Amino acid sequence: MGKVTGFLEIDRQDRKYKPAADRIRHYNEFVIPLSEEATRDQAARCMNCGIPFCHNGCPVNNQIPDWNDLVYRSDWEEAARNLHSTNNFPEFTGRVCPAPCEAACTLNIEDTPVTIKTIECAIVDRAWENGWLRPEPPSAKTGKNVAVIGSGPAGLAAAQQLARAGHDVHVYEKFAKAGGLLRYGIPDFKMEKHLIDRRVAQMEGEGVTFHYGVHVGVDVPASDIVGGHDAVILAGGSEKPRDLPVPGRDLAGVHFAMEFLPQQNRRVGRENAGPEEPILASGKHVVVIGGGDTGSDCIGTSVRQGALSVTQLEIMPRPPEREEKLTTWPYWPLKLRTSSSHQEGAERDFAVMTKQVLGENGVVKALQCVRVDGKMQEVPGSEFELRADLVLLAMGFVSPVHEGMIKQLGVALDGRGNVQADTLAYKTSLDKIFVAGDMRRGQSLVVWAIREGRQAARAVDHFLMGATNLPR
Repeated sequence: MGKVTGFLEIDRQDRKYKPAADRIRHYNEFVIPLSEEATRDQAARCMNCGIPFCHNGCPVNNQIPDWNDLVYRSDWEEAARNLHSTNNFPEFTGRVCPAPCEAACTLNIEDTPVTIKTIECAIVDRAWENGWLRPEPPSAKTGKNVAVIGSGPAGLAAAQQLARAGHDVHVYEKFAKAGGLLRYGIPDFKMEKHLIDRRVAQMEGEGVTFHYGVHVGVDVPASDIVGGHDAVILAGGSEKPRDLPVPGRDLAGVHFAMEFLPQQNRRVGRENAGPEEPILASGKHVVVIGGGDTGSDCIGTSVRQGALSVTQLEIMPRPPEREEKLTTWPYWPLKLRTSSSHQEGAERDFAVMTKQVLGENGVVKALQCVRVDGKMQEVPGSEFELRADLVLLAMGFVSPVHEGMIKQLGVALDGRGNVQADTLAYKTSLDKIFVAGDMRRGQSLVVWAIREGRQAARAVDHFLMGATNLPR
């Protein structure tokens, strides 16, 4: 596993960011890659720990010690082959995954995990640069056709796997381009969209057909798609946002994060921003409600648009700076996480509940807030007002949108409103209809969507052919 004594001799070194004062002037990626030598050294730190907990920490079960060893030995092409055997899109996860693999690394017991995410990104970027990643069309076609509804990471992974198995795959996407939240939710400064475009081109070379601007259940009856294909995978994501049911919610200037972020991504991508009124943070005091990744994305975008101030509110208590390793490792820990966007200029306040949105002439002017204890009970006498010209709701997503496709199909739902299916067959309550990604599991990570897309593809291949060679 790399160099036997590497973890003793070499310190952890990770990618750095370009200075905040420079990077907030544009929407390009700003992570500075490690040199080849430094990446090789970091791979050498992977220790022969006996039980590679990183395997279980990684939702797609990347063979991390194997490709670390290959990088250490400078066999980058074989490392790329190994990496792609478990992950269709490591350039996505190498940029936006929170890296649960590193939390599970044995060296994380002393806070110096192997820089797995950085090495993964270096492998795939080198593979693209050297032309090692080309379309892999099937040697023979099966004569079966599959519809994949939604082109986020789950839909793309499922489509690529099924196309390589020889099926005729059609991806239906309601927006103008593929990618789902990868394209319209995650800002370009975290992941530039040409990374998606080149994967789409690869998939088209493998026989996948993309149908853009087709909103199944709205533009086209869901029954038409089901009737025209031998199998259907629902991969539309979890798009119904959690709302803030307080007085004043309907004031102008209060928006869901996923009304705000896609507009800017379309501007950067030179797409039509749509008929909606532009939502801009320029010259405004912005309040972001919600402490997760979407809230962080709202902060970075607001700063780049020229906000006067940005404040992020979280209803949960402030997490500890460090986790208690003996009780959490190798599982994903609860601790305070500071993103690059937080470092660009944002105030964070925890254990705060919004009671009311205050406004003048129909426009938001402030939030009336109160502090809460660990049981979400209001702390008497802790009320305060917070100035706000723009309020962005980033409190997560509760379920897929039921109106349209899901209601037309009549598929069974679980107790949380997601499409019901298990993680073995990925089959819904209806014949030949499968589901994967956030539409099945609820709001989750890109890497989980890729895993579910791959596994659903295997289930569909088995359903169509009676056997399958696709991996789980």
